[in-house]
Amino acid sequence: MGSIMTKEFTPPDKNIAWHTLERDQALAHLAANASTGLASDDVARRLATYGPNSLPESRRRGPWLRFALQFHNPLIYVLLAAGIVTYGLKDYVDAGVIAAVVLINALIGFIQEGKAEKALDAVRAMLASRAMVIRDGERQEVDASQLVPGDIVLLESGAKVPADLRLLHVKNFRVNEAALTGESVPVEKNEAPAAAAAAIGDRSGMAFAGTVASFGQAQGVVVGTGRDTEIGRISTLVGEVQSLDTPLTRRLAQFASQITVFILGAGLLTFVFGYWVRDMPMLDIFLAVVGLTVAAIPEGLPAIVTIVLAIGTRNMARNKAIIRRLPAVETLGSVTVICSDKTGTLTKNEMTAVQVMLPLNTLEVSGAGYAPEGGFHQDGAVVDAAQEDALQALAQCALLCNDASLRHKAGTGWHLVGDPTEGALLTLGHKAGLDPVDAAAAAPRLDAIPFESEHRFMATLHHDHAAHAFVLLKGAPERVLDLCQTDASGQPLDHAAWNARMDAAARVGQRVLALARADMPAGTTALSMADITQRFTLLGLVGLIDPPREEAIAAVAECQGAGLRVKMITGDHAVTAAAIGRQLGLSADHAVTGDALGSLDALALQKVAIETDVFARASPEHKLRLVAAMQAQGELVAMTGDGVNDAPALKMADIGVAMGHKGTDAAREAADLVLTDDNFATIAHAVREGRVVFDNIKKSILFMLPTNGGEAGVILLAVFSGLALPVTAGQILWVNMVTAVTLALALAFEPAEPGVMQRQPRSPSEPLITRALGFRIAYVSLLMIIVTFSVFEWELSRGSSLEMARTAAVNMLVVGELVYLFNVRHFTSSAFVRGILTDNPVALWMSVLLIGLQLLLTYAPPMQGVFQTEALDATSWAVILGLGGLKFLAVEAEKAILRRMNIRNF
Repeated sequence: MGSIMTKEFTPPDKNIAWHTLERDQALAHLAANASTGLASDDVARRLATYGPNSLPESRRRGPWLRFALQFHNPLIYVLLAAGIVTYGLKDYVDAGVIAAVVLINALIGFIQEGKAEKALDAVRAMLASRAMVIRDGERQEVDASQLVPGDIVLLESGAKVPADLRLLHVKNFRVNEAALTGESVPVEKNEAPAAAAAAIGDRSGMAFAGTVASFGQAQGVVVGTGRDTEIGRISTLVGEVQSLDTPLTRRLAQFASQITVFILGAGLLTFVFGYWVRDMPMLDIFLAVVGLTVAAIPEGLPAIVTIVLAIGTRNMARNKAIIRRLPAVETLGSVTVICSDKTGTLTKNEMTAVQVMLPLNTLEVSGAGYAPEGGFHQDGAVVDAAQEDALQALAQCALLCNDASLRHKAGTGWHLVGDPTEGALLTLGHKAGLDPVDAAAAAPRLDAIPFESEHRFMATLHHDHAAHAFVLLKGAPERVLDLCQTDASGQPLDHAAWNARMDAAARVGQRVLALARADMPAGTTALSMADITQRFTLLGLVGLIDPPREEAIAAVAECQGAGLRVKMITGDHAVTAAAIGRQLGLSADHAVTGDALGSLDALALQKVAIETDVFARASPEHKLRLVAAMQAQGELVAMTGDGVNDAPALKMADIGVAMGHKGTDAAREAADLVLTDDNFATIAHAVREGRVVFDNIKKSILFMLPTNGGEAGVILLAVFSGLALPVTAGQILWVNMVTAVTLALALAFEPAEPGVMQRQPRSPSEPLITRALGFRIAYVSLLMIIVTFSVFEWELSRGSSLEMARTAAVNMLVVGELVYLFNVRHFTSSAFVRGILTDNPVALWMSVLLIGLQLLLTYAPPMQGVFQTEALDATSWAVILGLGGLKFLAVEAEKAILRRMNIRNF
């Protein structure tokens, strides 16, 4: 095709009232052509003039404000207060260490929040709208941000309008303009101009950016993009991705407030006891309380939770599951039911003709997908398609009564442009030895009646260059058979026999189409519904199937093993749905239709919703009722959808899952999760990742609270026993800082627990600190206190200085936390159940880094001066490592007891 010529473009006056112009006037102002669209070079010039078709981003907090807000936490307030008082008492070392810990924690949070914003930007980019346009004389799908004034845009039901359009042609076109006007009822559109004073809702010849086409089709020319759209002028952003605030982080914030109150109370009690009962000097008891406070505060926990969530979201995105609302990461871990569409999600969405039912015989068709590879067989024997006249006639109808096209691209294979069913018929024609181009040249199309749901068929009018005119018909078998008098063998049509063949095909999951032909009077050049009467000859039936994805079959089995019920909801016939359901491993003996659902009351519907796996002939309204019925039974429901009418069910579901490829913008905006590959297996992977994310957050809590509890317990025991403090406040802060940025961080990278998809879903009402988790916290805290005091008192008993004893105690704390890291990587499974040093390399490298930091603390003179440490000898290290090993074994023994009690998860 040669280049498309366009007139020199001068940007029109921005004050033009486009809704008042006739169609041709609007095109003239924009130097646009409705048939050919803009040329590529013209698009580039206009894009440079107008900029991208995108709305201004919402105002974000500046970096300084984001950094300042990292200190807005009750735990940090306590640390800051302790640091200020310590500085006032001229204990500059401890005050400096407190300040360093607070600053490092703020930096970690600041960096992670910046990364989270970048991740959400990437999600916005991945979810950018697409638009179908005419450019260079061809239909093209482009990123909506690349639209320019003058582009010719094609719209259909379910699509979001990508820019402000002056409509040129409409067909039963209605638009939901609630985003602009608040009017919930879709507005009928036409091509007529409106009065200059017409309100936005009365401008029937316009379609505005951000609104959604609810019915019909339309063609329009872009008259406004980006800031120049109506929605841009009022700065309304549609479909904002939500923030990082989640139910879990809110529970953690509440936990932080509770633990702050507890720590302050324990500190006050300790101060009173030490000062008035033990007669400790004011400075000493205050420093002890500061040490207790900083020991008990898990200041690194918020940053670690953020990191775990960010890593989980990133992993899901890599696996083609885009989280639009981060609470979905947590909710995925407790989903109990997944309701899935069939076509393209559980199946390949590549229809394949597998059976041809001719008047005198039935042929099996080999090959799968749209590649024209395969042939015809009867009773296992190969059939020569060229010798089968009845097959040739049917194949000709399959090629000509068809609006799809197949294209072959080197390296990527065959690609369909159009309807999948029509693609299967094209492939069938290829396999029969016919060429679409030659067939169209031999019998050109004169007119057509497109497929509509009201009449359930498509008809095309052709001539054969010899003045013979004929009509080809394809559609629903029951409709086409009613229009036929005979079959291709010349016999009167036996409805009962053909219905039996049709039902047999449907029972094995095939979708059946009927193809027919009728001669027309010579010279006929137009086709109308009046011509479609009982005058046709039935050429045959074609059985098609959209085969289940192999990975979907495995994913369904995995979900069922994880205690999740999988339910298939489809618009197909009940027999077809049941056949596909059986192949997927669902209980499909009692498929329930939408009509049956409509007749049930609330209680009966709840019972059917729980007991049934396959729902057929279901509408979006039925999906909505099913979600509500299952939720009424206490189920947490994930629901898939792709159409604008699915949006209510997606919003009502606990997790709304939209299709990235075939899904409409309305469905994606209503969803929490978008599948970029429209594959059910991706949902199963996302559920698995959601469980891993929650497990790793639990592991972080399970690591930090016992270690903080042990550190605080050491201080408390010393004060209430009248003993010297085994560690100083500065030393405890050092331990918290280095373990938070090394060991706790490593848990964010933990792989899945063994059997993560074999256990039952987590109850949404489960508390953050379960009974088993609380016992582990208390048990490990006690072990930490015992080994730390043992090392401290042992060093003093052999004549070591107080500084050396404290150095040994600090290293004992770190070694105790280091070995506990390898305990806590599995809730109750043995630490040796898998590669203890290989399956999380981050844990190994962080352990090495921690050891290096501790050696610096112990032996580097500058560190000795700051933290009041002394070098340890080999004997000290032997005792520390020995007690660390015993502590490791003690936790493993507790895990073994829990396994015997059949407690596998915290």
